[in-house]
Amino acid sequence: MPRHLDIEEEVRVFEAGAAELISRDEIKKKLLDARKTGRPLKLKYGADPSAPDIHLGHTVPLRKLRSLQDLGHQVIFIIGDFTARIGDPSQQSETRKMLSAEQVRANAESYQKQVFKVLDPARTTVRYNSEWLDRMSPNDFLALTSKYTVARLLERDDFKKRFDSKQPIALLEFLYPLLQGHDSVVLQADVEIGGTDQKFNLLVGRELQRDAGQEPQAVLTLPILEGTDGVQKMSKSLGNYIAVQDPPNDMFGKVMSIPDALMGRYFTYLTDLPAAEVAELEKGLRDGRVHPRDLKVRLAKEIVALYHSPQQAEAAQREFDNVFREGGLPEDMPEVAIPAAKLKDGAIDILNLLQEAGLTVSKSEGRRLIQQGGVRVNQNKVTSDQEQVRLSDPTVIQCGKRKFARVRAERP
Repeated sequence: MPRHLDIEEEVRVFEAGAAELISRDEIKKKLLDARKTGRPLKLKYGADPSAPDIHLGHTVPLRKLRSLQDLGHQVIFIIGDFTARIGDPSQQSETRKMLSAEQVRANAESYQKQVFKVLDPARTTVRYNSEWLDRMSPNDFLALTSKYTVARLLERDDFKKRFDSKQPIALLEFLYPLLQGHDSVVLQADVEIGGTDQKFNLLVGRELQRDAGQEPQAVLTLPILEGTDGVQKMSKSLGNYIAVQDPPNDMFGKVMSIPDALMGRYFTYLTDLPAAEVAELEKGLRDGRVHPRDLKVRLAKEIVALYHSPQQAEAAQREFDNVFREGGLPEDMPEVAIPAAKLKDGAIDILNLLQEAGLTVSKSEGRRLIQQGGVRVNQNKVTSDQEQVRLSDPTVIQCGKRKFARVRAERP
């Protein structure tokens, strides 16, 4: 059921955790108008399905949208199946590769399933921007491109950096902000939400709506969440991400690997803990009343419980303690049978074994992990990438801190 707040309280819900709100007065007016007409605000959020997985960084705006749905507002979730073929140039140092229609379609199906782990389906309308962008005529495109100059587009930080460093910018990329802004015109969006890297695109939407005689959308930007390395933004390509669909044990272990300094932001943007409680936990950490490990366990359990269940969060903690605190082995690890053709006299070299077991994607990755002391066979550290492993009995392989497999020779 929608929460009933007075206008000022409702405005504060919009502001909570936001990097920027453009503008407070506009949001207040839109809320007053919505109450008079009995129409919920249309909250626009778009995502290009450029990869099949949603990670916790994506959930920052999704969780914000859910809090506004709880006030009775309607989310229009745009799957950018048309714009994904171009690729959003935000924060990019080079032109993205274009995706095929088949890749986009498969990723879009995966996205739609995952977003409802956060959003309320009853207050969400899913739209594909190919619905209207595929129908644009050449004249429509020409009219749209006439709305902005190249000089204005080069004001955008990532375009400017690439232009100044003589990096190529495809004409298609210049179209992206205009197409995203056109989505707002088609949908007559009241508010558009995105990361801070989206600010330019969101402001283009305001201008195009104004030009079309519509009331400009308010813009709400949210911080970009750092990945598990604590430095760069969470990204699958950087390998510092925690996927919404990660199994409970993997999700728990990844959260436990983040730098201590990141815990406050993760509590704020990835959990349901009230801001006052988060502030108290951070204060306890600073004055020594709370041990960093205990706080991180709390964080990991909160996150796992959200995307799985409290029971699975408890089990993930027990598994983590067994493996990392007590030096035990996971109770549940993949079983891998190595084909006889891969063996020579019942043995296989360690680099091939790691790949066959699905623990590394390349020999170079395996070699690097061995050099770093991160590979063990039956809990014995591997010191040479030339090591031969006999598989006469089931053998436990550990790769890094969280990857395990029990391997054996395939039975005839």
